[in-house]
Amino acid sequence: MRLVTNYLATTSLVLVAAFAGGAAWAADLETGSAIDAVTVYPDGATVTRVINVDLPSGDNTLVAKDFPPSLDVASLRVEGAAGEKLTVGAIDARAPKPVAPTNLPELDKRIEGLRDQRADLDGAVAAAEARRKFAERFAEASPAGLGEKGEARPLSDWRAAFAAVAEEVANADTAIRDAQRKQRDIDREIARLEADRAAKPPAKFEVRIDLAAAAATKATLRVTYSMRRAHWTPLYDARLDTGAKDRKPSLELVRRAEITQSTGEDWSNVMLGVSTVRMTRGGSAPELASLIVQYPPPPRAAPPLGALGGAAERDMARSAVAQAPASAAPAPEPLEKKKADEQQAVAEVGAFQAAFRIPGRVSIGASEGTKSLRISTTTIVPDLVIRSAPVLDPTAFLEASFVQNEDAPLLPGRVAIYRDGGFVGRGAMMAAGKDETVRLGFGADDKVKIERAVIKRNEGSSGLIVATSKTDERSFKTSVRNGHDFPIKVAIQDQLPVSENEDIVAEMLPSTTPPTTTNVRDKRGVLEWAFEARPGEARDIGFAWRVRWPKDKGVVILPSG
Repeated sequence: MRLVTNYLATTSLVLVAAFAGGAAWAADLETGSAIDAVTVYPDGATVTRVINVDLPSGDNTLVAKDFPPSLDVASLRVEGAAGEKLTVGAIDARAPKPVAPTNLPELDKRIEGLRDQRADLDGAVAAAEARRKFAERFAEASPAGLGEKGEARPLSDWRAAFAAVAEEVANADTAIRDAQRKQRDIDREIARLEADRAAKPPAKFEVRIDLAAAAATKATLRVTYSMRRAHWTPLYDARLDTGAKDRKPSLELVRRAEITQSTGEDWSNVMLGVSTVRMTRGGSAPELASLIVQYPPPPRAAPPLGALGGAAERDMARSAVAQAPASAAPAPEPLEKKKADEQQAVAEVGAFQAAFRIPGRVSIGASEGTKSLRISTTTIVPDLVIRSAPVLDPTAFLEASFVQNEDAPLLPGRVAIYRDGGFVGRGAMMAAGKDETVRLGFGADDKVKIERAVIKRNEGSSGLIVATSKTDERSFKTSVRNGHDFPIKVAIQDQLPVSENEDIVAEMLPSTTPPTTTNVRDKRGVLEWAFEARPGEARDIGFAWRVRWPKDKGVVILPSG
């Protein structure tokens, strides 16, 4: 019994116009391919097609004519396996030559007949127009009210003459309209036939692969290429169970991939995956040029309008248009979503990227809209806190935070928020790597009441004898009441003015309740008071500040940015 060995042949040759050399190649072997696997990236996709073929011994050229024209020909790669030694040579992707229709004489004959019919209708229109003009001239040249000797005719003769002229004009107009309608129909049919008559390129690309087999064998080739008109966007479902006295809160975080493709080919029954790799970012960081500090050159007087001549002025106008910033394109209308089965993906996390493989096989048609696929589910024990910034909005918002402990990073995307089984709204997921803290808001908590009141506001001048400065002094009281029957963490934030000028002094006054954190998340002047409120507890937070500046100047207090 003969031992059959599988050989794997790979190549990196791409888009070769012709195979160089003097070898005599055998006749082309036409075959078909089938899409087997697709990996979608945030800005593109990689498609793998499988070709199964019976190869004769020797040199062959495999021809597959079912590849999409939108593929990136520079990305074509081929690998193969066979029972005998197999060598992959040149790879050539090309658009097939336009093909003339096989029934060209018949189309020409039909077009010729339709043009003859149109010419006949031109004659009918001309005859009807002449008939109408004759009736109109007759009415003008033959007064109906006078006889041969100038005597008055009876009224019945007048009416008969009027009716005869009107009937002739109406019949002529009807004939003209009917002929023109038929001509429009004939013109449409001629245009359709001429479009059918024109030579059209096939809707698919032709890929040619040169192969050399040591002996006749069955071979399987895998052809991989990249496409740009496909992408995936991260989506999330965050389902919070707030817990109870005897049950800790829990958060179910569902990752989804919303996939859109308009590549021109249907992905039917394929192995599908999504990856975090970005194809269009390039492989290297940008190179920086030297940064030069110099005195600006003296301005040159602009020449008077017309001094440059029409051509030069047009060039300047085109340059100005080219340098003008482009307006932002309108956001695309959201496409209809077609949800896939709720199946879990398998994560493949490497040192520099993460990929998720959808189990089984999936179908996504070209330009059919978006498809949402579940790729992972994680159950987390979150920390719950009531967070509020009453200087802007006294509403108490429930926030859940957790440490991202998965190897696959959380990518930016939209989040559907659910609290205790009810839909709360939508939020945004910020990018988070492993061991980073994630914060998600879960809507208003009406059982926690927060009020902020202005206790004092004093604007005036200060100085020992003569006023040398102006001051603005304010104090506030924030009241918090926990209406739950269980304790809950609370975090209240407020703003202390910050000065960027040594003549302007901003300070927090001693009557302020000491904040737990200053410069929250590196935001200057943002203060936070964090505490745990017992069931039914009410607590007040005092906050006061003063700003002082020279008396001969004015100041404004504005949010940064």
